[in-house]
Amino acid sequence: MQIPYTVEERPDTGLYNAKLGIWLFLASEVMLFGALFSSYVLLRTGDPGFMTIPHGIAEHLGGHEGAMRWSQVLSVPLAFGNTLVLIFSSVTMVLSWVSLRLKDFGKYKLYMGLTILCALGFMVIKAIEYNAKFAHGLYPSAGNFLAVYFTLTGLHALHVVGGLVVNGYLWGPGAKMWKTDPERFTNRVEVAGLYWHFVDLVWIFLFPSLYLL
Repeated sequence: MQIPYTVEERPDTGLYNAKLGIWLFLASEVMLFGALFSSYVLLRTGDPGFMTIPHGIAEHLGGHEGAMRWSQVLSVPLAFGNTLVLIFSSVTMVLSWVSLRLKDFGKYKLYMGLTILCALGFMVIKAIEYNAKFAHGLYPSAGNFLAVYFTLTGLHALHVVGGLVVNGYLWGPGAKMWKTDPERFTNRVEVAGLYWHFVDLVWIFLFPSLYLL
């Protein structure tokens, strides 16, 4: 027996259950990241030395006390590359859903596969970036800025991993539902896409806030 409102829209909300659920979940995620962003803004505006690298660390990095800022140790090219990767992945995510709407399962597999590859690429670039920090002894304990940086980017990376797992399932074993209940499977991909677009949007805010400003 079909569970009510997994395909058709609920009369009280105009959404099917899964879409209603993901929007409620994303609302909680907005509050989570909103609190972290607010903390970052308060710390940065309230402490004049928040962005200045301490003497010992600056000397280790080849700079001078008070002359180096934390933004100088972040790799803008790597972060910009990751921005392009995530934007492209959002496009392929939409195309995978559109392909299902057009009953083209082959193109769905192609575009979802590209989305998964983009997520893996993002994580590889992030690992390179983190490794460069650790190689110079730059850990969260090195300063408030790095603590905020690793918290925000690390939490975002965990969300990327979560999306990677879900999309990987929908591309692999979960795709069997296409043969038995194609409309419900299409809805699942749409819900996963909403989550993935949120992950992309968070990075769009993280990139300028941490790397450029």
